[in-house]
Amino acid sequence: MSSRFRVRNLAAHCLAIGLSATLANAQSAEADHHGGGMAHMSGHMYMTTLRPKQPGDQAKADAIVTAAKATMAPYEDYHAALADGFRIFLPNIPQPQYHFTKMANGLAAWNHFDPLKPTSLLYRKTPDGGYKLIGVMYTDRVDATEDEINSRIPLSIATWHQHINFCKAPDGQKAAYFGPNAKFGLLGSIHTQQDCSAAGGVFLPHVFGWMVHVYPYESDPRKIWSVDDDDSGHDNMDHSAMAGMKMD
Repeated sequence: MSSRFRVRNLAAHCLAIGLSATLANAQSAEADHHGGGMAHMSGHMYMTTLRPKQPGDQAKADAIVTAAKATMAPYEDYHAALADGFRIFLPNIPQPQYHFTKMANGLAAWNHFDPLKPTSLLYRKTPDGGYKLIGVMYTDRVDATEDEINSRIPLSIATWHQHINFCKAPDGQKAAYFGPNAKFGLLGSIHTQQDCSAAGGVFLPHVFGWMVHVYPYESDPRKIWSVDDDDSGHDNMDHSAMAGMKMD
């Protein structure tokens, strides 16, 4: 296995652990009526800044929304998604929405953008234990420039994000992913290589790559490209204060 794939496998493992902790903390916060949840990932998230709209941007974005609707149509029944190779990320962790991810699509997206082949389908859990399809997620490789992702989906319309500054806990300290005083993971107090090394962890500047969510069934354009928690149950975090945050 190449070093590139080993790094990505480690990133996937770490992010799964970190998101488990994040979602558990979000559930606890909601249960305690303290709010917050995933909105407290400050220092672990990078979001692009909206650019001035250029000629053709809106038409390109509208075409992607149309393509997203077309690619979602066969998967209204989530069983069809599973049969076609999509796999549920963290199925046993309660979440506002669930990513059904197809790794082949994600790998292809490193080099080519096809709006008919999203990396993930986004579903919301239904009271009967099933899933309702609500959107898609597109991705790009971690080292793609912002000009490149702008060429895929205009940054005047959509806000892309990355998960950053992830410190993997050393063996025997996984409990430190959890709770209000978490040290490791996406809710941890550790944000730097130096602090992570001092704590005996493994530091990942980025986990996975660029991501953007699209909710094409929404009638309000702001919700189609939503980046905040809202009454539609979208799983995006409130990072309005972090737009353009530096990664170093």
